[in-house]
Amino acid sequence: MREAQCEVAVNRCSIAEGMETNSSVDRQDQLSSYVRMRSKNETELKVFISNRDSICDDCGEELGRKAWITLVRDKGALCLSCADLDHLLFLPSGDAALTRRARKYSVLSAVVLRWSQARKQYERQGLLVEQQGLEKAEAECLADSEARELCRQREAERRNELDRQYVEQFATRVRELFPNCPVGREEEIAEHACLKYSGRVGRSAFAKALDAEAVRLAVVAHVRHRETIYDRLLAKGYERSDARAEVHGAVDLVLANWAER
Repeated sequence: MREAQCEVAVNRCSIAEGMETNSSVDRQDQLSSYVRMRSKNETELKVFISNRDSICDDCGEELGRKAWITLVRDKGALCLSCADLDHLLFLPSGDAALTRRARKYSVLSAVVLRWSQARKQYERQGLLVEQQGLEKAEAECLADSEARELCRQREAERRNELDRQYVEQFATRVRELFPNCPVGREEEIAEHACLKYSGRVGRSAFAKALDAEAVRLAVVAHVRHRETIYDRLLAKGYERSDARAEVHGAVDLVLANWAER
């Protein structure tokens, strides 16, 4: 049963990553690599970078090439947004100390993997970690000049990807709909939702028109991650739908408090 489950997962990865599956040798190599990878850490969340045009099996969105997907039991390949991992930041491999600390301080994290046809194995590209965990890890590495430079580069790249005017308008709309939102949260919500090329709700046509429902969905996502135990439930292995149901009441309560005038 265990081997059969692994083979199903390999089939999904093969399709997602654009591998030629006609060769039984290639399939066996990938199966062996997947089994070794699973045995190292059964509970570790994994994200795969595909090599061909991909489609999310949940929302149906065309993700294009080099899409970042995760495999969820019988649901197939999901985009990061549908898997509720799109709030995490990518930390490339290379700085062992920063990676170790960022993972330590992140309640929710995921390993990013890509299949190497040359080496016949999955190779780690880095980690997806929480912003707070990464910032705390960087703070501990401030004595290292290279870590400081990395922090500056990351912030510069992030600023370049943000459409400042649109973010400000989105933040204003958040404040209009949720006047009791804590000071500064509207900007945090807007920057996260409106990050270019992210596929998040803030980049949709409805959101660009500052539609109330689209803005509310962005606030809901923020509250779910920041004000509830949602991330901890995901880290424990909860299904996304079960975790959302568990925190639904808490999310509604926060929204009601923020919406009071």
